[in-house]
Amino acid sequence: MKISMKKIFVLIILVQAFFPCRQANAFPDEGMWIPALIEKFNISIMKEKGFRLSAEDVYSVNRACMKDAVLSFGGGCTGAVISPDGLLITNHHCGYGQIQRLSTVEKDYLANGFWAMSRDEELQCPGLFVTFLKRMEDVTGEMMKGISPDMDNEARDILLDSNSEKIRKDAVEGTHYTASVRPFYMGNQYFLLVYETYNDVRLVGAPPSAIGKFGGESDNWTWPRHTGDFALFRIYAGKNNEPAAYSPDNVPFQSRYHFPVSLRGIREGDFTMIFGYPGTTMQYVPSYHIDMVKNYINPAMIKIRDRKIEIMETAMNTSPKVRLQYSAKKSGIANGWKKWIGENQGLEKMQTISRKQEYEKQLTEWIGADDGRREKYGHILPRYAEIYPELKKYSLVNSITNDAFFNSGIEAVGLASNLSAFAGMYEGSMDPEKRESYRNAMLAYAGDFFRNYDRATDMELFVSVMQLYGEILEPEWQAPEYIRLKKLCGGDFRSLAGRIYDRTIFADQDRLTSFIRDFKRSGARELKKDPFYQLAESASLLISERVRDRLGRLNAEIRELNRLYMALQMEYNRDQVFYPDANSTLRIAYGTVSGYKSADAVYFSHLTTLKGIMEKDNPEIYDYDVPAGLRQLYEEGDYGRYSQDGQLPVCFIASNHTTGGNSGSPVINADGHLAGVNFDRAWEGVASDMAFNPEQSRNISLDIRFALFIIDKFAGAGYLLDEMTLVD
Repeated sequence: MKISMKKIFVLIILVQAFFPCRQANAFPDEGMWIPALIEKFNISIMKEKGFRLSAEDVYSVNRACMKDAVLSFGGGCTGAVISPDGLLITNHHCGYGQIQRLSTVEKDYLANGFWAMSRDEELQCPGLFVTFLKRMEDVTGEMMKGISPDMDNEARDILLDSNSEKIRKDAVEGTHYTASVRPFYMGNQYFLLVYETYNDVRLVGAPPSAIGKFGGESDNWTWPRHTGDFALFRIYAGKNNEPAAYSPDNVPFQSRYHFPVSLRGIREGDFTMIFGYPGTTMQYVPSYHIDMVKNYINPAMIKIRDRKIEIMETAMNTSPKVRLQYSAKKSGIANGWKKWIGENQGLEKMQTISRKQEYEKQLTEWIGADDGRREKYGHILPRYAEIYPELKKYSLVNSITNDAFFNSGIEAVGLASNLSAFAGMYEGSMDPEKRESYRNAMLAYAGDFFRNYDRATDMELFVSVMQLYGEILEPEWQAPEYIRLKKLCGGDFRSLAGRIYDRTIFADQDRLTSFIRDFKRSGARELKKDPFYQLAESASLLISERVRDRLGRLNAEIRELNRLYMALQMEYNRDQVFYPDANSTLRIAYGTVSGYKSADAVYFSHLTTLKGIMEKDNPEIYDYDVPAGLRQLYEEGDYGRYSQDGQLPVCFIASNHTTGGNSGSPVINADGHLAGVNFDRAWEGVASDMAFNPEQSRNISLDIRFALFIIDKFAGAGYLLDEMTLVD
């Protein structure tokens, strides 16, 4: 694939917006790079840092390479193939929801772990899929056909959508592949990405949560870590090794490439490469955006999630059943909550807003020195200043309303919102067969919901969330039904909770199941009298009628401003190389194994060991209760071939630039071997989505030797190592 230099907005270095006094080549570890372009722009730097392979070993469309062993796991994480027979490794927390769904109180795989001792024992994971990138191609020229500078935003978007659809269809015609066209550099460049998806994925092994989630939310986003955060799955294929729906007749997927697994381990200063699917970063946004996130959205979201987490933890500590029901929910809520806290602290420490503002002053002066630049770019920063006050208001209403009622907030309200379409179809003209199919789908959905639902916990959520919703949002932006209920109870939502939960059908599985099963046209009128249905409808209408359209228009204008602002920054910093923001497409990041200074007189080294797990061991605290089998192995000191300097490594840190979506990404050493599995970032550098801090931004990874030790010594599933390629 030939790519002109004019199409490439090259990569590497810290944006001078954050560190304007630095030279452009000061921090080579920052960046999430496009793998198809590393031959032109990255491989020489990677080799200077110690990498011993070629660009084609990393990415190629002509032969098997590392790219063929890296997969998107479930659409939100990353995984790596580690055997010829489709065995893959990812994070325990990436597979957590699947493990929970496969668990029962009698067979609690979260608490006790799971290990298939033969392929016949591997467990089907309904709904789980993995996706491989087959190829990527710069299609900027094709996307820009018919686009003119004087087009309005709406016409431009329509033509871009049309061009994208044609490119996508042409790319996969006659194949079972899928494709998408994604914008890079805020819409200044476009790539076609062609994918292959496998839908038969089975659980092979997972340690108990006391290993896979050791430290729980207390240790999340922090270093040092002592978490065995991994799980094993296997991809199955149908005829000709192609994707197929689950069938007992499917066979293990034969991968084009799999990662050799390193027994050599890591040392400080070693080269590391992360290969995965990072989600979203915002390195090039203006100061107004950082201010909105740091000072407006994050504090409100932290406040409401503080209380949700407290309620769930209290309930989970009273019942093993509730703990199983709410483990995944609480983890999902807490993950964002703790990240936002660290993000705000990091942005403050780096003075990101003031640095951005200083940079914007420099840009303004540069724009003003030339008539052509004034005409092309002069409106951008003033328009940002006009839009963001309104944008932050609509964004807050949208975020808080969704988190209160539809995103693990008041759960019965969220359930009610999903029945609105069901009621609507009976008021329309849908044919009976489709109605019956939808009825069965809703019955299945309700069954899944109540499997992980506790009424008492939800009542506590109702009381607290209703109170906080009213405190955070001004009355003009509150759902009308919320205002009515508040007046009804005089603001004492606890006095109202019992009455509402007794009246609603959405907190009682038997009542809801009967209602769905016996539903007729007249049932829509009955449904609309339900208090939680009314609350869900009111909140939904607030968003759809007053927020969504305006928020969409504001964001559309912001996207167009961002496109021009990105072009402006590239023109202003002609000698600087840029990497594109993460957008859930395959990327590489490279760096070195490295400790860091956390605070005055506090330095964290790069490696943790099993000894550290034992030092944290506390049977009285759920998150630190070490399994007896692991205690015994520690006391015996038999670490086999997995030790280093007499200790058993557990986790390590490096300077790779990562974000959400990189969970489960393979950590590759200088020889292309799997040295670890990425799972987190250190607290001090968690703001790297918006401002990379080279002194403290560290990704946290599981040392692969600890995973091998757990599989072999702890679980007794050493047969799995026989299908891997282990290298010293």
